[in-house]
Parts: sequence; structure tokens; C-alpha cells
Amino acid sequence: MSAIIKSLSPIEVWSNFTALNEVPRASKKEDRVVAFMLDFGKRLGLESFTDKVDNVIIRKPATPGMEDRKKVVLQSHLDMVHQKNSDTDFDFDNQGIDMFIDGDWVKARGTTLGADNGLGVATIMAILESDSIPHPPIEALFTIDEETGMTGAKGLEGGILEGEILLNLDTEEDDEIGVGCAGGIDVTARRFYIEEPTPEYSIGFKITIKGLQGGHSGMDIHKGMGNANKIMNRLLYHCHSQYGLRIAEIDGGGLRNAIPRESMAQIIVEDDHVEKFRADFDNRVYEIKAELKTMEPDLVIEITRMVPAEKVMVVSTQEGLIKALYAAHNGVYRMSPDIPELVETSNNIARVIVQHGQIKISCLTRSSIESSKMDLAHKLKATFELAGCDVEFTGDYPGWTPNMDSAILKVMVDLYEKLNGEAPHVAACHAGLECGILGTNYPGMDMISFGPNILGAHSPDERAQISSVEKFWTFVKAILSEIPKA
Repeated sequence: MSAIIKSLSPIEVWSNFTALNEVPRASKKEDRVVAFMLDFGKRLGLESFTDKVDNVIIRKPATPGMEDRKKVVLQSHLDMVHQKNSDTDFDFDNQGIDMFIDGDWVKARGTTLGADNGLGVATIMAILESDSIPHPPIEALFTIDEETGMTGAKGLEGGILEGEILLNLDTEEDDEIGVGCAGGIDVTARRFYIEEPTPEYSIGFKITIKGLQGGHSGMDIHKGMGNANKIMNRLLYHCHSQYGLRIAEIDGGGLRNAIPRESMAQIIVEDDHVEKFRADFDNRVYEIKAELKTMEPDLVIEITRMVPAEKVMVVSTQEGLIKALYAAHNGVYRMSPDIPELVETSNNIARVIVQHGQIKISCLTRSSIESSKMDLAHKLKATFELAGCDVEFTGDYPGWTPNMDSAILKVMVDLYEKLNGEAPHVAACHAGLECGILGTNYPGMDMISFGPNILGAHSPDERAQISSVEKFWTFVKAILSEIPKA
């Protein structure tokens, strides 16, 4: 199928995307893709090097007649989110992404596709290897670790780049020109707990939640999708006090920037309560499915008998945990009062692990307003501290403040209208983009973000629209030909 994908139009982009998707490139495991990009640049005879954190920079001189134009930084990130369906057998560390075509879309079999941000990387590669596309002097910046902390952007020191304009190719709607984004912070709650022997005459059960859509915890947070961790906790909370339900283990969610799709819990129930517990549990499942039937038609909640676990969490800790998770905010916290339909502040309860005497709850809090971001972060901190947790803030990164007077923005808006017969949507987004971070060390750089249509990023439903990639490629080439003079 790779041969078919790389022959799609524009072949310059899809062929490079196919080659890139053969290289494992999980966040914080980018050594192979860094080597791949360095080799690519050097084979083209271009200046290619890494900085101290392994961002890759490749420089290409202007085409004849374009030497007097402003130098442009073309920027995308090398890493991709590794997510797969629970029933998919796939080794991200050693296998290339298995892609296929479905109508106007390219998808992957049971895994994330890597279009975020692989299509941006592939587009820059196509520009670098072209000998026929007019362009100004170019610095290609390929950052690492965007998806799990943006440490590549954070580690890029001032003075390395010489460009005056930065084009970030990392948004997911082809009629949108991005001029701002949210900042974020990781909120992590931890505590130890005492385990005690499982009471006699107990029946063991395994609860499984699966089939949720998942998605990007910034771009999709307002869509009303189910969060597996919140659904699981809701079931545990309602069945705890009446039926002697005890928790042995919870394993829910995955990456902090992905809305959790699956959760598993091992519990025990006293045998004389089992019949009433099962009836009440089924009623709760019916309620939840009815609430989510429009957004989550494939939601599955299963409960099966199993051998009872040998140990369970003590009751006092269990009560604090399920109450804290019930109270902890998940989803949209505040909409922007200034930009219509923009989520200002949100939280994603991304990961819940209860195992072997340790609790860990991982959240990603986002906001385009720094004070609102920290307000929600402290609200979460207070909630989890009431349950006896220690709470840590890490991975803090700034938002990107819109500049509506941007010179390159005007060029791009005019070109978009000329090419497509309608105005683009100029907007800020609720995702985290690297522009805000890069702007701290390059404060005078004029920055814009845009990209092709990508749906379901950060989930195994991720897909890229073939016709949109063609539209995006045409737009990129037109922009490079119209870069203002220095």
C-alpha cells in the first residue's frame, strides 16, 4: 500500500511522507528520525546540523532572483503521537505505519497516522529537494518532542536562526490561518496508599471501557467526547458506598494530550451484594450510553467475572480518590470572551493509574490566558490535595499572542482569497503550538501557522484528506513566491 500512497498527488509530498512513516518517531525517541533528516539534508548537499537538544536545521539558499527576499523559517516537529487500538498488534518501536486509502482520505490500520506533524515535515522536505520551486533563503527547522513537552522548541537557543518569518506547518484545517495558540501545563497528582487483604466471600470483576473516539485534547476538547477515566470513576463512585465495592487496580488513558479512549479496573464486591450491584451497574451503563449515544455510538462498557485480586486499596484512600476524580474538572473550563467559539481554558484528565500501592493522575491544562491556566491548575491541585495527593506542576509552556498587524498574514490572506475565491478563517487555536515558545528567544520573528485537513489527530482514527494536501501544497508554493523583500 505504501507504493500507492507515495504516488498520490502531490507526489513530492506523499512520497516524502511515506518515507518518513517508515521511521519510528515517538516523542523522546527521535534518534532515528533525527538521523534520517540529517542524512536527507546532506544527500541534497545542504548545510545540515543539530542544535544541543537535537533539533535539526537545514539551510537552503534562495533560488535565482529571490536572493533579496526575507529569509523564511519553515518549521514542523519530527515526533508523532503513538496510539493504537487495544486489539491492534503493532510495535511502534520497530514498525513503519501501515497506511491505506479510504476515498479522499489516508488512514492507518489501527494506529495513529502521523500526519500530525508528518505532513508538515514532508512538505518542507519537498521544498528542500525541489529544483523548480521559486523560494527565498530557507531555514528548515525540525523540532523534537513537541507532543510531550515541547522540549525541542524550549531548547532552541536564540541566535541560531536567521529568518525573519516563521511558517509553522502544524494546524489541521486548510481554511484556517493560525495567529495564536494556547499555553499549557502538566498537573500530576501522586500518593502512596496501603493495601489490605481482600475480604473473604468477595467476587472479583473486571470493568472495561473502550470504543470511545478519543482525539486531540486541545482541538477536540469542546466536542463533548467521552473521557474513559471520568466514565470509569463515575461507575466506581456510584457503586462504592452501597455494595462494598473495593478497588484493586485501575489503568486508564494514555498520553496527556489525547482524550482517553479506554480504561480498565479490577474490583471486588461482597458476594451477598453481587445481584443488586450487577443490576445497578447495568442501569448506570444504560444511562451513560444514553447520554453519549450521539458522540460515542461505539462506546463499550463490559463487566466480567474474574478471580478476586489478593489485595485492595484501604477504604479511606479509596473514598478520597473517587471523590477527587469526580470533582476534578475535565473539559472546557472557560470560553474566550474575545474570540468567538474559541476555547480559552480546559483540562484533560489523561491518565489514571492505581497499582501496587501507588496512585498517579496526569492532567494537561491549557489556556490562551496565563492567569486562567494557573487558576484551573490550582483548582485541580486543591482538589487532589484534599485526597492526600502530592501535586506537581511541570512542562509549563506559554501561549502565542495573536499579531493581527503581521505583514506575512496580509500576504497569506490575499493569496488564499486569490487561489480559493473566499477568505480564510484567521484564528487562534486551543492546541499548543511551538510558536509561543519559539517567540521567547526570537521575539521579532513574524509567525503564522497553517496546514491541511487532518481529523482525529492523537487517536487511531487520525486521517489526512488527500484533496486538502493538494490545496495546501499549492498554497505553500504561492506563499514562498510572494515573500516580501528584505
